Amino acid sequence: MEEPVQFTSKGVPISEERIERLAAEVEEGYDVSELRRRGGRRPLGTAPAEVVPVRLDPELKAALIHRAQADHTTASEVIRQALRSWLDVA
Repeated sequence: MEEPVQFTSKGVPISEERIERLAAEVEEGYDVSELRRRGGRRPLGTAPAEVVPVRLDPELKAALIHRAQADHTTASEVIRQALRSWLDVA
């Protein structure tokens, strides 16, 4: 005999009562205008951003990663900040 499926949310078991409550909520329907958008990347400007591949020598890449870690940000953000500063654009 198969064991019943155990549903979890972030590793925490979800009770049958909660599943029934959520199912009832879904059956009632949602106001789409009130749902918030989730996921995806946040916009980076006035239009969709493009990926621009760039080749870095090992020393430059190491310096980039070090700077990103020191600033508690990403390598991409360090590159964007550097370009904005060097090109004098917002």
